[in-house]
Amino acid sequence: MRPRRVVTDRRGGRSVAPYDSFNLGVHVGDDPAAVAANRARLAAGLAVAEDRLCWMTQVHGTGVVVLDAAPEGPVPHCDALVTGTPGLVLCVLVADCVPVLLSDPVAGVVAAVHAGREGLRQGVVPAALAAMAGLGSRPADVQALLGPAVCGPCYEVPRAMQVQVARVAPAAAVRSRTGTPALDLRAGLAQVLTGAGVRQVVHDPRCTAEDRFLFSHRRDGVTGRQAGVAWLDDTPRAVPAATRRGPRDGYG
Repeated sequence: MRPRRVVTDRRGGRSVAPYDSFNLGVHVGDDPAAVAANRARLAAGLAVAEDRLCWMTQVHGTGVVVLDAAPEGPVPHCDALVTGTPGLVLCVLVADCVPVLLSDPVAGVVAAVHAGREGLRQGVVPAALAAMAGLGSRPADVQALLGPAVCGPCYEVPRAMQVQVARVAPAAAVRSRTGTPALDLRAGLAQVLTGAGVRQVVHDPRCTAEDRFLFSHRRDGVTGRQAGVAWLDDTPRAVPAATRRGPRDGYG
């Protein structure tokens, strides 16, 4: 039983502008048929049944839901999914926020977390780690991937907002390219994770606002969503290698 983590980008799907093309978000105004086709392609690329994809209705909070079976629809009003059940593929949608993918290969537990500014400030990652602990996970055994997100130099915020976040994670307080207050969400989340006892934190360095192969709400306004996914793979065969225009599976 091997934890797997994948991050998608915007290439190779069915959606048309401004959602072009591998948009996985149903809530952004895209053609539902195109999103359904993209989600089916995601499942096929991961070699899993489409009904094993577990989605959330994300609300920028700290709600965590532990799953032992696939839900019938999006899990309402939560920002983290946790499971110890093999084959359930936990999905988090982002377009500037950080997809935090957590895995404990010792206990056999994974989590997918939506962590934006408010999630960092309110503590969604510690809440997810606590839920993982309820399934036998230890922070020292957890491996964290912080996926692509808006970088600190691109994420200018009001000074008061920066101060609020810095009370929780001082490392998040940075300067923008023009010298104004800004937030580096991944730096702040890494500080929270290491402070909780997580020893392995890997960063995907891509900035959503700078990389045109990624969706960015901050850059484009109306746009699609890429996904971070995590699951426990108990099949004997390997997941097919990612293609240039398919899900990225570079993080094990």
